[in-house]
Amino acid sequence: MRTAFLFPGQGAQAPNFLHALPEHEAVRVTFAEAAQVLDLDPAEMDSEDALRSTVAVQLGTLIAGVAYNRLLAAEEAHPDAVAGLSVGAFAAAVASGALAFADALRLVRLRSEAMEQAYGHGGYGMSAILGLREADIQTLIDGIANPTMPLYLASVNAPAELVLAGNEAALSAAAHAAHRAGARARQLSVSVPSHCPLLDGVSARLRAAMRGIGIDRARVPYISNHRARALYDGEDIAEDLILNVSHTVRWHESVTLLYELGCRLFIEAPPGRALSNLVKSEFPEARAVAAADVEFVSVVHLARLASLP
Repeated sequence: MRTAFLFPGQGAQAPNFLHALPEHEAVRVTFAEAAQVLDLDPAEMDSEDALRSTVAVQLGTLIAGVAYNRLLAAEEAHPDAVAGLSVGAFAAAVASGALAFADALRLVRLRSEAMEQAYGHGGYGMSAILGLREADIQTLIDGIANPTMPLYLASVNAPAELVLAGNEAALSAAAHAAHRAGARARQLSVSVPSHCPLLDGVSARLRAAMRGIGIDRARVPYISNHRARALYDGEDIAEDLILNVSHTVRWHESVTLLYELGCRLFIEAPPGRALSNLVKSEFPEARAVAAADVEFVSVVHLARLASLP
C-alpha cells in the first residue's frame, strides 16, 4: 500500500498550532532553521493576534508541514507521493526533495507579503459553495462577474465542493444565487482572493524570485495544483509553485491521481483536517488521518504498516 503526505493551505490554522507539534529534535531544528532564515521566532507566529496576518499564517503553515515531514522521516516513515493545497504546495515541494527549506521560506515570505500588500485592505475574500457541480458554478459565475464584481473559480475541492474568489459584493451575490439553487455557501477565513487572475502580479514576483533558486528533481511524485499532474522535473515544479496562486486549484483531480497511483493511506500534516476529510468523503476505501488529531506514534505505526509488502 502506498502513502501520500498532504499539506494544507491557509485557512487550516488555529491558535497555538505550532506549539502543538510533538517535542522532538526534528521540530527544534526546523524552528531554528526558520528563525535563522527569517529573523523571526516561529513560536511567535501562531498566537491569535499573529494569525490575523497572511504572512504569519502562510509561513507558520509551511514550517509546521516541513517539521512534521521531518518528524516522520526521523522514524523512517516516508511518502510515496506528496501534494499540497495552495501554500501547502511549498511544503510538498520540500518533502519531495525538490526545494530547499530555506528557499521555500524566502519564497513563501515573498508570496504572502505580496498577497497582503495587494489585498490586505479588505473588501475581498473567498467562499466555499457546497452542493453544485463545476458546470453549474461556472454558469453562476458567468451570470455575476463583471469589471466591478470580479468572481472566479478558485478551487475544485470535490465534485460538489468548490471555492470562489472575488470581492465581497460578488461573493455575496454568489451566495444568494447558490442558495436559490439549493446549495450552501460558507465564507472562508481568508482575506485575499487567491487562485485567480487577481493575483497575476504575485505570480510575476514569484517568477522573478525563482530565477535565482535551484530546484532539484523530485525523489517522489509531486502532484501539481493547477494541472493535477505528477511532476518530477524541477522546472515543472517551479512553474506550479509560481502559478498556483493565480490559477484554479484542481485539488479533487490531484487526489484522484494519488488514488490511481495506488495511494491508500493519506496523512495530512498539521494544522490541517479538511484535506483528510475530503479523502474520507470521496474515497471511502482509503485511510485518511489528520496528524493534528492523532497521536504521533499512531501515525508512525500506520505509515510503517502501509510500507510493508
